[in-house]
Amino acid sequence: MTPLDLLRQRFGFSAFRGVQQAVVERAIAGEHTLAVMPTGAGKSLTYQLPALIRPGTGIVISPLIALMHDQVRSAEGFGIRAAALTSASDDPAAIRAALRCGDLDLLYVAPERATTVGFAALLDGVPLALFAIDEAHCVSEWGHDFRPDYRLLRPLLDRFGEVPRLALTATADRRTRADILAQLGIPAKGLIVAGFDRPNIRYHVRPRDGVGRQLKDLLAAQPGPGIVYAPSRNATEKLAEQLGRGRPVRAYHAGLEPAVRRANQDAFVRSEEMVMAATVAFGMGIDKPDVRFVAHAAIPKSIEAYYQETGRAGRDGEPAEAWLFWSAEDFARARRRIETEVEPDRRPGERERLNALAAFVEAATCRRAILLKHFGEEPPERCGNCDNCLEPPQTIDVSEVARKLLSAAFRTEMRFGVAHLAAVLGGGDNEKVRALGHHRLSVFGIMDADELALVRPVARSLLARDALRADPYGGLSFGPAARAILKGEEGVTIAVPPPPRRRRDRRSGAAFADDPLFEALRAWRRERAKELGVPPYVIFHDATLRAVAAARPRSQAELSRIEGIGDIKRERHGDSLLAALAEAEETLADAPPA
Repeated sequence: MTPLDLLRQRFGFSAFRGVQQAVVERAIAGEHTLAVMPTGAGKSLTYQLPALIRPGTGIVISPLIALMHDQVRSAEGFGIRAAALTSASDDPAAIRAALRCGDLDLLYVAPERATTVGFAALLDGVPLALFAIDEAHCVSEWGHDFRPDYRLLRPLLDRFGEVPRLALTATADRRTRADILAQLGIPAKGLIVAGFDRPNIRYHVRPRDGVGRQLKDLLAAQPGPGIVYAPSRNATEKLAEQLGRGRPVRAYHAGLEPAVRRANQDAFVRSEEMVMAATVAFGMGIDKPDVRFVAHAAIPKSIEAYYQETGRAGRDGEPAEAWLFWSAEDFARARRRIETEVEPDRRPGERERLNALAAFVEAATCRRAILLKHFGEEPPERCGNCDNCLEPPQTIDVSEVARKLLSAAFRTEMRFGVAHLAAVLGGGDNEKVRALGHHRLSVFGIMDADELALVRPVARSLLARDALRADPYGGLSFGPAARAILKGEEGVTIAVPPPPRRRRDRRSGAAFADDPLFEALRAWRRERAKELGVPPYVIFHDATLRAVAAARPRSQAELSRIEGIGDIKRERHGDSLLAALAEAEETLADAPPA
């Protein structure tokens, strides 16, 4: 059977997407490959299909237990014999026995287990189809989620050197890609890079201004499952409580009891409306295709982390949204972390990533273009699906205000925060200004009322671009970008965001609520999933149900022609789906007109 035949029969798709075919063919041919593909591009299929064609078991190295068990459920939905050998496995002995007997198509393990002597010994004498290394950017010290155990995989891979190794990631710049190739022993010709664009995701960025209220407005306007990333464990708990008064919201962080984390994750995966308030511990731990939005309550670690975390939305190809709420304090805190917690040789790279994120949030131009250019692409100047393209912001040249603010910081010995600097610049006649003698400085009272209104957004911009740095007490001092601005070699322009407004975007998941037949099929899917004890997306994705609602098939043969319905799923669910479709059509035909 050819790969295309198997794709049609088992997975229900008539053609490969993007670079899938090239990756699959290399794996089947036994060649080592690094595939850089955006989240939602079908990375799982690139190792699932070769594992079904090649003799033996495919070993998938994945970073998180919860993710592995989600992936097992998805694979089983396609009739793939899969298991995860983890501390949460019900019967590890049975899994090992199934591996030895050749009864597994895929075995998922964490890198910490894969690098043990015992695991290598377990694989001795077992036919192996391939090694798949998921989230391969974790291999690289230049990657944004470096995991030392990933760097110890090479001895295992070389022990079974004839077995093809397939490294997969959605986020890797040129330096990270080169490091992955070297660390995993993959030749340069084995690199396959797909485009990074996720056109179905709409990007929004706003200065943080009462983030609890901002997120409540977002949740009120945005239906469907979502993830809200928070900067700390405590923040996730507070947000879960604050946001959970109108719809189900749970917290997820590394400090929760393992049983609670598992329960919360499982509830989220099975829900069609739950929101998870999470730390980045949830970053790679989700394999849920119908996440409709991702929101950041503070900046992520880097632009790569932002790309990956927002990529958890809309993996089913349906419209999704990404919201980022930021403040200057976020950047100040991030720069202090780099200088105090990051190894000296990694600091330049971390600063570059943070500066790229600052350019992204500060931009008045297309957000998507900035993201894609960071990963080495040459996109159009406008995407038509980000906030700046849809509502181009007004821009203001604030170079003079910036220079005055920097001068005030210098004249006050770079020990004071923005409130005090604004008081000095505005000629504030208060006790603190006079007690410090700052009323006698040359910068005292040099700003008019219009300029003073811009001090805080300008300070936010200077902090983001590292022209100002804040100490733990809020005191502002010069950063490396200050000199060029002070000397007039570099200007400062800021975007004025549109006023906040409640909205219900008909491009979002809510748009499909107008199709009663589609909603009836979703209701059938919920009941079917509950009956079988699996998440709804394991039955069928929304896109498949929408195709069924449009085509209205009358037989198994007609059902088989719909994208996303392979033989296994058709045999398991086809009769039930056709019956539900017929019942829904009859009900709708008998309903009085609206």
